Amino acid sequence: MKEIIDAINGYIWNWPDALPALVVLLVGTGLLTSIRVGFIQLRKVKHGINVIRGIYDNPKDEGDINHFQALSAALSATVGIGNIAGVATAIHYGGPGALFWMWVTGIFGTSLKYVECTLSMMYRDIHPDGSAAGGPMYYIVKGLGSKWKFMAVLFAFFAVICSFGTGNTVQAFTVADQFNSEWGIPHWITGLIVSSIIFTVIIGGIKRIGQVASKLAPTMATIYVTGGILILLFNYDKIPGAFSEIFEGAFNPTAQVGGFAGATFLMTLVWGVKRGLFSNEAGQGSAPIAHAAAKTKYPIREGVVAMLGPYIDTITICTITGLAIIVTGAWTVTIDGAPLNGSPMTSYAFQEGLRPILGDHGNHIVTVAVFLFAISTMISWSYYGDRSVQFLWGNKAVLPYRVIYCIINFLAALVALEAAWGFGDMALGIMTIPNLIAILALTRKVKREQNIYFSQEHVRFK
Repeated sequence: MKEIIDAINGYIWNWPDALPALVVLLVGTGLLTSIRVGFIQLRKVKHGINVIRGIYDNPKDEGDINHFQALSAALSATVGIGNIAGVATAIHYGGPGALFWMWVTGIFGTSLKYVECTLSMMYRDIHPDGSAAGGPMYYIVKGLGSKWKFMAVLFAFFAVICSFGTGNTVQAFTVADQFNSEWGIPHWITGLIVSSIIFTVIIGGIKRIGQVASKLAPTMATIYVTGGILILLFNYDKIPGAFSEIFEGAFNPTAQVGGFAGATFLMTLVWGVKRGLFSNEAGQGSAPIAHAAAKTKYPIREGVVAMLGPYIDTITICTITGLAIIVTGAWTVTIDGAPLNGSPMTSYAFQEGLRPILGDHGNHIVTVAVFLFAISTMISWSYYGDRSVQFLWGNKAVLPYRVIYCIINFLAALVALEAAWGFGDMALGIMTIPNLIAILALTRKVKREQNIYFSQEHVRFK
């Protein structure tokens, strides 16, 4: 199985003797859409914040959840293991310079999020019971026409696979691995507990997911970010040097240092983009499924909310994690002859960085964050998967999918790190390609909708 996964990832992420196809597609599509929509991700940030505040919310609008809950549900899927273990693996393989390419992915990712989530609102379905369903599989068929249905089916099928990979396997493994390294808890016990929690929540559908996410996402992010900022305050004198390593390493990768084996430019670029995509999922097509459930009659309104996601998870949280790892030197450390990787690297950074106030216990913040981040991500990804299952096979397939999702969640706690991340990367890559094609073809329609929306006056709802 590992050989098959590695072969597929080789074509998606490590194209022989050239820039990987998906790197070119992601960055290229992000740049093109940014130009087409007039870099709205820089011009309308304030408007997006006002929408999240709820000042335009009308409870009578069609949809299941409000703008804040939709963003929380989407962020619950993106603010997670990618921000803790994902940044660490990027630096482990690509050096500090990988963080620069994560930023690039994040900046252009804001325009991708804006376009894809606007499209999900423009072409969503409202069911007889008032619930909403949307995402790439809907806007591919409705926006491009029925002759493109095969691509919508491919996306939905890949999304189901990805829900087992990105949203499930990687998360479950990382929690089990963290608990085992911290407290010696056997992987199977952690897997059983986590899968039981997931089943209890997801059986209630998007409304329960939105309620849980709107409380869990802000809480977990606050705890983790506070710890990271304290590390940077304690090591403020090392921050300028860290930025120098990042910018220099982006184009002239670091040679072997301590536990770091060194990297090539292509390796640094690929790992930065790969983990950047993993952290914010921009262009992947997952977030539009959550944002399609928002209560609003203005598609652009949800688009400007969605575009704030990469600013929060990649530009802010991933940067804090990366700087903490660099200023504490965690990326160069070896334990028992093996260099640190994944969440243990971030745990080491928090343990050393918070030693002045927490002694040897700073790593527990990462352990708690890994648990909360993973739970929220797995909950939200189950919704992405069951919407895709519904599109493919109807409502009758949703409950069996949820049961299988929880079983795989338990089994994933028992696999090896390379297999977990490899499967996640493969699934992430193959579902992204159909969505990027749709974005390129439909951005002009978003631009027209954007011109109409911003020509109107927007007033508070009373």
